Amino acid sequence: MGYALRARRLGIDTYQQPVAYMRRDCKVCRAEGFEAQSRIELQCGGQTVAATLNVVDGDLLDEQDIGLSEAAWEALGASPAAPVTVRHPPPLASFAAVRGKIHGRPLDDVAAREIIADIAGGRYPDIHLSSFITACSGNRLDLAETIAMTRAMAAAGQRMHWPSQVVVDKHCVGGLPGNRTTLLVVPIVAACGMTMPKTSSRAITSPAGTADTMETLAPVAIGIDAMRRVVQQEGGCIVWGGSVTLSPADDVLIRVERPLELDSDGLLVASVLSKKLAAGASHVLIDIPVGRTAKVRSEQAAQQLAARLEGAGKALGLAVHCVLSDGSQPVGVGIGPAMEALDVLAVLQGAADAPQDLRQRALTLAAGVLELGGRAAPGAGMALATQTLDSGAAWTKFQAICAAQGGLRQPPAAACSHVLEARHAGRVVAVDNRKLATLAKLAGAPRAAAAGVRFFAPLGSRLEVGQPILTIHADTPGELAYALEFAEAQSNLVTVEDA
Repeated sequence: MGYALRARRLGIDTYQQPVAYMRRDCKVCRAEGFEAQSRIELQCGGQTVAATLNVVDGDLLDEQDIGLSEAAWEALGASPAAPVTVRHPPPLASFAAVRGKIHGRPLDDVAAREIIADIAGGRYPDIHLSSFITACSGNRLDLAETIAMTRAMAAAGQRMHWPSQVVVDKHCVGGLPGNRTTLLVVPIVAACGMTMPKTSSRAITSPAGTADTMETLAPVAIGIDAMRRVVQQEGGCIVWGGSVTLSPADDVLIRVERPLELDSDGLLVASVLSKKLAAGASHVLIDIPVGRTAKVRSEQAAQQLAARLEGAGKALGLAVHCVLSDGSQPVGVGIGPAMEALDVLAVLQGAADAPQDLRQRALTLAAGVLELGGRAAPGAGMALATQTLDSGAAWTKFQAICAAQGGLRQPPAAACSHVLEARHAGRVVAVDNRKLATLAKLAGAPRAAAAGVRFFAPLGSRLEVGQPILTIHADTPGELAYALEFAEAQSNLVTVEDA
């Protein structure tokens, strides 16, 4: 049985969580015994959404109203005062497999498919998602379970197909500020005639995701039909994965996984490879930065992750090759969407002050993609990638990709800045990636696209007293002061060895 209430948009941002609000004394709560945090099913027109209930006391809502968060409003496609039917959701049968996993029973293909279908359908509340993520954390998923999860996640959304038999992609497991090689690799590879449909994520806990940085240069939320058109026209794209519904369960899992700070090699592999399968890739190069303050902290852990990625890829028909790279310090100079975009433009345009570490890292990865996909013979990829970048062909291709996605634009500039200077002379012997990322976030990144940090003290550099270490950029004086207070309180943001 269902009860109809009037839809009311409350303008509350609950991120990806559909949340509904009802008065405690409304007829639905009284009749059905709904309480705060109850799971309910909402139906409006032809759309059905599972939501979490928040109960309201007071006059915010009328007894006949149901308030909707932004996520619930958009998912339902509701209009003001539209009738919304409220009922109990059907039993969550797939969670029995999660309970089994908690007690040591492996997940098979059927269980993985049912769990992921329910997660993608929004039927798992956060407490259930947390239980599932915990059950999969660490090394609790074996290779067979990892393959089952990857296959299920790819099948839960749309899947793209391309005329070319060889479709290449690349991915970085993350944890390294400024590592925006995708914006260089895609135009290099596409300019060499290969197909590279790149979907990228926005930042969740970092100061910039690839999609955030690209968005300062061109639109990224363009939809699957537009993505297909761009790739058919230019050979490559750089778009936000959330706008093309490829592996939709992944975004839901990441939203809960990151705050829990629970790493799972199995879920990481499923996340990465499911998106590549869904995007129609046949050959994938994966960058694994290794460093003390990177996401992967030891070479042994990196080797284990690489083996799992390559093994799962082989079982799923993907040619996967992993590259271990230096994760000891940020890449380039900029940290934050616009800051990183400026670095990318400098490399593409061959500017004299272009960051050479970003350039070399991108060339290495582009060379690997060209060789993996058969465009260059083994050992010949670097020469081809370098020639494509130095000739201006990659810059021309990047401009064409931006134009096809909606137009190239200039990254924004922040209104406020402050230079942090060295207090001691000496040589830089350590850099804390995480604290630098935190500093950029406190300045406003990625929400404020122009905010972030310009970093001038890479490992091995010599500092004199008063020499700039970094510049903080922010949109407002308050955000600048907040970031500066954090920076000045850190003793090992950059570690300097006395001369």
